[in-house]
Amino acid sequence: MTCFSYSEYFSLFHSCHRHTRLAAQQTGRAQPSSSGAAWGVRRRHDSSTSQSVEIDPVVAAIKNGDEKAVCNMMKSGKNLSVPNKDGWIPLHEAAYYGQVGCLSLLQKAYPGTIDQRTLNEETALYLATSRGNLDCLLTLLQAGAEPDISNKARETPLYKACERKNAEAARLLVQYNADTNHRCNRGWTALHEAVSRNDLEIIDILVKGGAKIESANAYGITSLFVAAESGQLEALRYLARCGADINTQASDNASALYEACKNGHVPIVEFLLSQGADANKANKDGLLPLHIAAKKGICEIVSMLIPVTSRTRVKRSGISPLHLAAERNNDDILEELIDAGYEVNTALSDERSCLYEDRRTTPLYFAVFNNNIYATELLLQAGANPNVDLINPLLISIRHGCLKTMKLLLDHGANIDAYISSYPTTFPATIMFSMKYLSVLKYLLDLGCDAGSCFECQYGNGPHPALNCRRERLNDPQLTREPTVVQFCEMVSTPEISRWAGPIIDVLLDYVGNVQLCSRLKEHIDSYEDWAVIKEKAETPRPLSHLCRIKVRSLVGRNRIKLLDTLPLPDRLIRYLQHDYSQ
Repeated sequence: MTCFSYSEYFSLFHSCHRHTRLAAQQTGRAQPSSSGAAWGVRRRHDSSTSQSVEIDPVVAAIKNGDEKAVCNMMKSGKNLSVPNKDGWIPLHEAAYYGQVGCLSLLQKAYPGTIDQRTLNEETALYLATSRGNLDCLLTLLQAGAEPDISNKARETPLYKACERKNAEAARLLVQYNADTNHRCNRGWTALHEAVSRNDLEIIDILVKGGAKIESANAYGITSLFVAAESGQLEALRYLARCGADINTQASDNASALYEACKNGHVPIVEFLLSQGADANKANKDGLLPLHIAAKKGICEIVSMLIPVTSRTRVKRSGISPLHLAAERNNDDILEELIDAGYEVNTALSDERSCLYEDRRTTPLYFAVFNNNIYATELLLQAGANPNVDLINPLLISIRHGCLKTMKLLLDHGANIDAYISSYPTTFPATIMFSMKYLSVLKYLLDLGCDAGSCFECQYGNGPHPALNCRRERLNDPQLTREPTVVQFCEMVSTPEISRWAGPIIDVLLDYVGNVQLCSRLKEHIDSYEDWAVIKEKAETPRPLSHLCRIKVRSLVGRNRIKLLDTLPLPDRLIRYLQHDYSQ
């Protein structure tokens, strides 16, 4: 048994309480250099610069398509194959600006530079493709440019054409034998990129050009998985017609169906199920598509998954979709699952329960913890047992101070004298949790909570061990061989509670007969002048009318005490038994 300090006992009722997707699915994008260059400042797509810089005459001539000026420079002996500090040569500039005439002149004059790369390892062919300059692209391909040279991110011109959704560029590159299965630095292929953009024309070009539909990236993700994950229905249908595996799974075992459910793609889920997708494939955490749909609160998807999800597989997972629906306050999902027959008293497995500090196990606990009155009532009406969890949900409702939830739980059999086995006390934990809320404490005592145990001290009028010694014993496992049970007098003497001790004792005395205040309680009461009347109230014998009330209440019994209003008794007697002093 673990031992706890007094502050831990007290703090208990104040604080009872798909891993990240496998990196970004999109590949990295190489950014153009921002440094100045001898051939001119490197441009963004809007051609803007942060400051005015004089453009090199060669760049100016190429940008303007002035073939004559370019020829004259070469005739004058100027070497137009020398790179600037970004690694750009005039051939790159011509491809970038789409000046096919200048490009042809430069390529013929310097044929060895056709596949030369910038510092970002971009070829003229890559730049032409990136800018959508088809004439330059075709000219370079016809001149023998290598179509599969990639940039620093290992993205080829074909990949860039797919990213830019440029079907004509993709068609040209495939015609010139571009590798349709080349992978970027994360294993992403051109087909992955085209599918992510739902471009059917390019997808068709790639597949007919030899792209492998089952090719997976570095995270085990295929093109069909991408389509399902990103909600691209047309691409998904195309790939399914081509025979792509409908049950494909990523490296974390998440299926395409799971990802579609996770992202709320209702049409995708509907299509996958119509094609025979298996709803009982769990990810590496043991969660099924129904679990994630319940967690995300997508009613349409949950409705589709319930009939095709195995209850045995759900049980094997160690967590019910009810838990996840309750945890996320998805009341519609909770109601649908209950209507479908999911067991409301299903407990979390030990492995899952231990992930929570309070070791919760039931869907009801989640609902009460969230202070969700509707979900609490829904579960209780469906037969939820309020006395299963290590920490009774009633204690959590007391912490929230929610009388409506307390009443619901008590009406459905919650133990009003609940204890916590891992935090042993000689008095009910319900009293411990309500010490700061006297109205709540009185409400519980009115319904029959055991107040007498608060005055049953093992030391009585004798000397008590010093609190500091008790704390040291609690906190040092070497000093104790058996669980240390905390008594009421010790609890109310803690710094966190001591200033409320008098009013707490005063309320408790209204629900007990002749009791003896232990020496510590007397000492504590004596330390506050205003509490002298409380000590007098506890003196024996107590008034006969009070003792009679205690006796009658005990004879009525706890099960009927909360139904006093319905008993055939005079109103005055009912008010008397309920401690109602208003009249």
